[in-house]
Amino acid sequence: MNQIIIRRQKKQAQYYTEELGNGIGLDMMLIPGGTFLMGSPESEQGRYDDESPQHEVSVGKFYMGRYPITQGQWRVVAEWEKIDIELKADPSRFEEDYEGRERWTRPVESVKWEEAKEFCKRLSRKTGREYRLPTEAEWEYGCRAGTTTPFHFGETITAEIANYNGEDVYGDGVKGEYRKQTTPVGYFQVANNFGLYDMHGNVWEWCEDDWHDSYKGAPNDGSAWIASGTSNIKVRRGGSWDHDTGSCRCASRNIGFIDVNIDGFRVVRVPPRTE
Repeated sequence: MNQIIIRRQKKQAQYYTEELGNGIGLDMMLIPGGTFLMGSPESEQGRYDDESPQHEVSVGKFYMGRYPITQGQWRVVAEWEKIDIELKADPSRFEEDYEGRERWTRPVESVKWEEAKEFCKRLSRKTGREYRLPTEAEWEYGCRAGTTTPFHFGETITAEIANYNGEDVYGDGVKGEYRKQTTPVGYFQVANNFGLYDMHGNVWEWCEDDWHDSYKGAPNDGSAWIASGTSNIKVRRGGSWDHDTGSCRCASRNIGFIDVNIDGFRVVRVPPRTE
């Protein structure tokens, strides 16, 4: 197991880089533990009933990927020895460079839930550290980064700072560019208070949890909400390049069928108490 070296970026966010090989790293941001109000108020534009009731959730500290997993990171891990299932080296729909930036910096997409899980298992075995998909509570807590507005950067969203269907307008926002494709991770250079990028739009991101139609009975400790038995419907978060503004909100939730390969993801890791 390689030693973890903690670094700092602007806003004093702590992170380490997991070296994957071929000159490709995976930045993992330290997300401090805390308590937040999960879900959306009835007054929030674009909300759905599945975002209620709002409820307090306490989350322990964890690490979360600075960006969604990129095509370059995926390709490296896809070449490692399989654990349960094979992974295609290049599953993504968007294979072109973007404005001078190599395609490998685009987020990987067209990934099934079980393929994202296989990625995490391979990464865990290779590094000796346990990686997994974020729980839904961890995802929203990481996205909000201490804010309570619909988006971590405020009351509205514009296509100048996020990638979504820019023809749709939220609140006092304005129409913008509809790119009709993914953009390289970190393209807009807008991070939240935890140092996370691309939490609004670009690609839907898989979560660990099974889908539930509301938060009635949801855990309040940040753990994954798994139904009894086996579910083929999971939660995905964040919106995407081809969705409307409401889908990109911090509280927005969406159904994801595990055998449908349209999504991306980012990984998390819970550190041991001694770290």
